[in-house]
Amino acid sequence: MPNQVNIAIIGSGFSSLSNACYLAKMGYTVEVFEKNNSLGGRARSKEINGFVFDMGPSWYWMPDVFERFYADFNTCVEKHYDLIRLDPSYRVFWKDKPDDIPAQIEELYTYFEKYEKGSGKKLQEFLHQAKIKYEVGMNDFVTKPSLSYIEFISLGIAKKAMSLDLFKSISKHIRRYFTHPRLIELLEFPVLFLGAKPRNTPALYSLMNYADMVMGTWYPMGGMNNIVQAMVSIAKGLNVKFNTNAAVEEILIENNSCVGVVVNGKKHSADVIVSGADYHHTEQKLLPKPYRIYSNSYWESRTMAPSSLLYYVGLNTRLKGIKHHNLFFDEDFNEHAVEIYDTHQWPKKPLFYICSPSITDSSVAPKGKENLFFLVPVSTELSDTESIKEQYFTMICNRLEKHIGVDIRPHIEVFESFAHSDFITEYHSFKGNAYGLANTLRQTAILKPRCKNKKLKNLYYIGQLTVPGPGVPPSIISGKIVANLINQEHKLS
Repeated sequence: MPNQVNIAIIGSGFSSLSNACYLAKMGYTVEVFEKNNSLGGRARSKEINGFVFDMGPSWYWMPDVFERFYADFNTCVEKHYDLIRLDPSYRVFWKDKPDDIPAQIEELYTYFEKYEKGSGKKLQEFLHQAKIKYEVGMNDFVTKPSLSYIEFISLGIAKKAMSLDLFKSISKHIRRYFTHPRLIELLEFPVLFLGAKPRNTPALYSLMNYADMVMGTWYPMGGMNNIVQAMVSIAKGLNVKFNTNAAVEEILIENNSCVGVVVNGKKHSADVIVSGADYHHTEQKLLPKPYRIYSNSYWESRTMAPSSLLYYVGLNTRLKGIKHHNLFFDEDFNEHAVEIYDTHQWPKKPLFYICSPSITDSSVAPKGKENLFFLVPVSTELSDTESIKEQYFTMICNRLEKHIGVDIRPHIEVFESFAHSDFITEYHSFKGNAYGLANTLRQTAILKPRCKNKKLKNLYYIGQLTVPGPGVPPSIISGKIVANLINQEHKLS
């Protein structure tokens, strides 16, 4: 390879920004192409009449992943944004009354005891096991490119794998410790956003409970897009070039090698291409058919994580009775899960989530006003219409009013919705998914779509449809994994 290796990265989500930073630090010439008019992919922000909405991710978990990323570039979280731990971590609305989930672990043990005698000690044991899974999973498994089983067959890793409960469901694992339905739902809720029913998700993912209950729920002041701005700042400091309104239309191939991309009708040469765009879109729309790894039938057979019905709402008043994060578990958890993954229908009585960052952060809404983000997880096998979006907003407003005694609709100053069709239009999202592939056993590690094209020596994939999987921290890790792989295979001379 020549001393200068030009790398084109498609998309500017967290995996792309991470990948760009690491590659630029290694000495590569990096250029990023983003189809939309702002950077950050699904983590874009939008300002409307003084309300600043995070368009996508709103939970800040696994702070150690962010800290390691910044440390790799000789900086730290504090130099980029103020990070605060939320206490309570979130509020859960049950049918009868809400519960605040405490951030302090001793208070959490007491909370569990309230519902089930002896469960505080059982939670301590459960979280000890979850900590082992977190440490082994995050240090030995998610950092691998998962291109071959050989990566996982060393004696040390094989022994560690035994502690991960890969072949037991998290549903069974939780029920080994707890019997009260509220405690079970509380421990199962992160799985709903991982993209599978608890009985189909490996017990490995109790590591998410450790992340939630021990490591804590955090918030970067100014909003989640401040993470994007921090990463962009680091990348620009390393001379990464960014292009917005720059839709990649084709990956150019010569002699079984990528030679560049076509952006808005113009060719841009590249020695290596990394796609942080939707994997299915990259393969089926940007690559000539002979160079695709996976067929349409392969993609159709995948179990997808949910899509989401989102609402961005600005109120001309403040609300009482809610916290920063609010989970509405006032209807049947299992019924909603079946509607997402089995029957693929619009949910009759969905669970939903409300984020109100203005409770914590006065900068995201005008004085005396409230910033609200609503999310309803739904199947990817649906088509949204304006009437459906109106129907579900009415439904969740009625449920919210029932719990806090306030009808927010007369106070709405700003309103926008975002649904299945918007995920496809804005992000080329396969089936309009919001979170990538479901984290089932058959879609874990080596069984996920490969992060390197088998047929082209210089095309790589990052993001939520490949390893390690969905979520902000895994996406950041994904960018680093592939940067290291590229550096192994195309090392600068």
